[in-house]
Amino acid sequence: MAEAAPFAERLLAWWRVHGRHDLPWQHPRTPYRVWVSEIMLQQTQVATVIPYFERFMARFPDLLSLANTTIDDVLGAWQGLGYYARARNLQATAERCMTDHDGRLPDSAEALAALPGIGASTANAIISQAHDRPAVVVDGNVKRLLSRHAAIEGWPGRSAVMRELWAQAETRLPTAHGADYTQAVMDLGATVCSRRNPRCNECPVRHDCQARRQKRVGELPTPRPKRDIGQRRLYMLVHFDRRGRVLLERRPPAGIWGGLWCFPESESRQALAERFRLSEVQLKALPAVSHLLTHLKLEIIPLTADGQRPGDTGTQDLALGVECAEHLDWFAPLQWARLGIPKPVLDILESTRA
Repeated sequence: MAEAAPFAERLLAWWRVHGRHDLPWQHPRTPYRVWVSEIMLQQTQVATVIPYFERFMARFPDLLSLANTTIDDVLGAWQGLGYYARARNLQATAERCMTDHDGRLPDSAEALAALPGIGASTANAIISQAHDRPAVVVDGNVKRLLSRHAAIEGWPGRSAVMRELWAQAETRLPTAHGADYTQAVMDLGATVCSRRNPRCNECPVRHDCQARRQKRVGELPTPRPKRDIGQRRLYMLVHFDRRGRVLLERRPPAGIWGGLWCFPESESRQALAERFRLSEVQLKALPAVSHLLTHLKLEIIPLTADGQRPGDTGTQDLALGVECAEHLDWFAPLQWARLGIPKPVLDILESTRA
């Protein structure tokens, strides 16, 4: 039996026919566009990313425009994509590039990996695609593909398993066509070696896939160990002034929805009332909203003062017990779209102004 062609050779031949060649960040495939796409693609599927990427490029077409805007503009453009630390890291990296790298993204993986939000694999993905240099990439799709092809045991999130995946990826690298190979290995994992119902008969590297030989494709990669999902209840004050503006508060940079604008909130109804010099009987509950985060299930209880809604001009404005400083301010409906607001908060806003 003839020896199979090298992994990369078979993969590239498959990709030229079946791969994705018309993704927006491929035309043109500049370092800036590749970098933004790679950050957006962290934990998010291509189909979801594409419209966000196109809007983001229209708003921030280059590194300078991203570095010179406000964090609210960046978070507003990111609104709905989730994992908002990625957006904060994008702007922080843009600012660093302007001050430390002559207004350009570095052209070495080591320098890229030292910037906010860019790990070793993401740095390599940028280098390989923007500069056509072969480099190891191990995103979620590639981890799954290599776990099966090399029959690697263990959850890929463990450091020892990750080291083995990285080593396996290195042995499969071609000596040229770095950009095409990176796209090809990610495409094969995403479209053929999928998590559920992989199409093994269409795979160009199926003949030496160890999981297929061992009939263990469904077992690998090893699933993440189950972890408990915490539960948390938040009370949020939904208050509009007589001009129809809503009171919002910027959250701290770290933690849930870091840096985004939300309703003032507390984990107790009493604390929220005391903060704004209200009695608890003045706070009327709207329907609760459930929201599931990666590690936490939130139950949000929206509260209004005396059932107030926008347009209730007869309702007295609250005697707010805090001053509107940088972290607390009023916003009209036309401003909401330009703010970074978490989806459940935006849903409550839209429902209460109806």
